[in-house]
Amino acid sequence: MEERDDYKFLKLRDAISCLNQRVNLVGVVLELGLPKKSKGTDFFISLKIADESYSDPGISVNFFAESVEKLPMGASPGDIILLSHVVMKTHEREVYAFFNKKFSSFALYEGVSGGDFTPYQVSARFRTRELDKKFIADLRKWFTGFQLNTDPNDFQFLREIKEGQRLSLICKILHTREVAEKEWIIFVWDGTDAPSKKIQTKMTDEMDNPLPLHLGKEPLPRDILCTFPSVGSVLTVVLGEGNKNLGLGFLKTGTWLNFLNIVCEVHAGLWRGVLMPFTKLRYVPKEDRYVLGCQRCYEERLSEKWGRMPWSCFPAPSTVTEVEHDHVLPVTLRDVLTYPEVTAKFKCVIRVVAAFPCEAENFLSPVGTYRVRLTIEDPTARVHAFLYAEDGEKFFDGHPSASDLNRRMNKLLGLSEDDDSKGTEYTDRDPPWVFCCIKSYYLNESDVWGSRRFRIFDTKVAG
Repeated sequence: MEERDDYKFLKLRDAISCLNQRVNLVGVVLELGLPKKSKGTDFFISLKIADESYSDPGISVNFFAESVEKLPMGASPGDIILLSHVVMKTHEREVYAFFNKKFSSFALYEGVSGGDFTPYQVSARFRTRELDKKFIADLRKWFTGFQLNTDPNDFQFLREIKEGQRLSLICKILHTREVAEKEWIIFVWDGTDAPSKKIQTKMTDEMDNPLPLHLGKEPLPRDILCTFPSVGSVLTVVLGEGNKNLGLGFLKTGTWLNFLNIVCEVHAGLWRGVLMPFTKLRYVPKEDRYVLGCQRCYEERLSEKWGRMPWSCFPAPSTVTEVEHDHVLPVTLRDVLTYPEVTAKFKCVIRVVAAFPCEAENFLSPVGTYRVRLTIEDPTARVHAFLYAEDGEKFFDGHPSASDLNRRMNKLLGLSEDDDSKGTEYTDRDPPWVFCCIKSYYLNESDVWGSRRFRIFDTKVAG
């Protein structure tokens, strides 16, 4: 096997003709898979790289190592990788580079956003050289104006996701969070509203097993939530069972990625994406026409009179509720959660997905005061909102009979009006989108934000 000069880096276009030879390459990471166990004892990961000579489709680089930590785990789409002594091979007519753990080496550098020439991850055998800086600088310059040859028909918006299917989503990474050791959650967004799903629960479960307000173990801190856009669903993305030990800290907030072959699931009516062993992450430039279209759509929604209404409720919300303040435009629940003042009043378009207590005869306290906790949601959030005292009287138009209360609540919760199961049976509920007015308040003056709560007011369920 012929060895190449250590100081000579080949263009990818030239490297594909050097089958079974050791070569040195430098390229931008366009795509990376998730690490997996090989058929033997090693771990495996595949990257796809490009340079100005061979940007479409690029060349795959297959890595094998004794542990996940020795793989180029820090690689993020758009970063630069230098490879020494990789072997050019072919499989089913596709040429790829093979990283041999016995003699190959690599170094990873930040991409266009990088300001220096210090690698952030290197393998054991890699030696930095002064000439490396020129290769990196040239690639950063070339990649600044790089555009992928993408067809918008190859991707789906969050508004188009379906359960159990392999999807290709282009989304912006809003936040990454390590919720436990090597257990990561990614929050992604594209400006559209994910489809609302039917709620499959027993209403009586709300006492001991209430619908979750979020899929993570803990809610996001308010300062993080305040960085999220006002409209559009934020998809929670987790690692599938086969990738539990994969760290995702290399994903950079604010970047756009193509999640290729991601699978979406619904848990308790909330969407989540799952990164499977066959999922790949592809680079998408901020100037990509698809990205620009998402951002333009978001800005148009903000500027439109009814732009904050859920897309699922168009052309208009249900008439199950009546509200005052017709002149007030609706906001999203994320607007409510991130409002800069603790106490305020809002009008929203929401669905009531649960109520506690679930039996109408228990809505009143022993002294005759309404006390009901509703779980409400829109495409941006799910929160608890309380019906209390005179606001409950307004909501139910006084003190109707228990059967009348049940009938009204059934309409609100997406049950048939004559359902008399008292919430003890599993049902598929599709609650209507309705207007409601919400006011925020606090319970503890020494912790106003931590004790912030929400009540429904000036809203009435139609009889």
